[in-house]
Amino acid sequence: MNKYYTRACNFYYGIDAKKLIKKKIALPLCGNKNLAFDKIEVIARKKNKVISKTISLKKIHTLNTSCRKKVKQDLKKIVMKRKNFLNNINFLEPSIMGILNLTPDSFSDGGKFNKQRKAKNHIYHMIKAGAKIIDVGGESTRPGSQTVLTNMEWKRIENIVKNFKKKYKKTCLSIDTRKSEVMIKAVKYRADLINDVSGFNYDSQSLSRLKRYNIAKVLHHMQGTPSTMQKNPKYKNVLLDIYDFFEKGIKKIHEKKIVIDPGIGFGKNLKHNLTLISKISLFHSLGFPILIGTSRKRFISQISGVNDSKERIGGTVASILFLLSQGVQIFRVHNVNEVKQGILVFRKILSNFKN
Repeated sequence: MNKYYTRACNFYYGIDAKKLIKKKIALPLCGNKNLAFDKIEVIARKKNKVISKTISLKKIHTLNTSCRKKVKQDLKKIVMKRKNFLNNINFLEPSIMGILNLTPDSFSDGGKFNKQRKAKNHIYHMIKAGAKIIDVGGESTRPGSQTVLTNMEWKRIENIVKNFKKKYKKTCLSIDTRKSEVMIKAVKYRADLINDVSGFNYDSQSLSRLKRYNIAKVLHHMQGTPSTMQKNPKYKNVLLDIYDFFEKGIKKIHEKKIVIDPGIGFGKNLKHNLTLISKISLFHSLGFPILIGTSRKRFISQISGVNDSKERIGGTVASILFLLSQGVQIFRVHNVNEVKQGILVFRKILSNFKN
């Protein structure tokens, strides 16, 4: 039996998007009338065989009954406006999640903000530059990293988490952890979002312990563990396998306050990462906001070669602007000001876009 997937494609922006939506030629993506589409890629998978075709919205009636039914269900989710369940976040606008690693060994900025004064200063500057979410982590999950004891992880982030909401009531506080003990402690200090790179699979108690708090969650995909994930990762079909992972995870979490993150660089090689980025709009058919972290990732170095740089700002911004054009709502980044600048300019150009 075939399983069907629907990916919105052939996008229009700004003035063009609004006109086509008004004429009912195109549909809005995630309720955003500045971003419209008039074609879909219909993908069918049966065991290991995958076939796809791109059709206009007008041709949906030509599909077979079971396929047509699934496509129509998917389209409802693709078109619907996302509910704004995060503190001061509007999913019709792109939001920046600023990274605060309070670790000695993170892949890019390990040890840089370990001292409290430096950490607080960094939070202030990220928020001032436009970060609507601050993602605080006390355990590195870079490729090859080892697990940190729970009490050590909490000790690293405790002071920041305890005091965050006293100063930044309107800023969304995200906690990057795999451990239920750290999650519960953070929630008690009014954390808004739990960002678990293991997809709530590392700690079997996480979801049951969080149930009473109605806290928003990032459903993140990772193949393997941080220590093993980059040792020859394999998929039958990376795009569809991760889609299926999200479907199961959404049922398991059984809540509506979910953000999905396909986990660029977490158990993926260059080809996997590029497939996910280029076809990211498939995940809109799940009906939830999408979070992506491409900031300073290794795939940028693999592509740029001799043009690689320490902070990889060029590659980071390039990937983010493409993802923005595909309707991604949240971007997890190190360089908040540079990304914000890129988004402002890019969106201004798109808003005036007219063929």
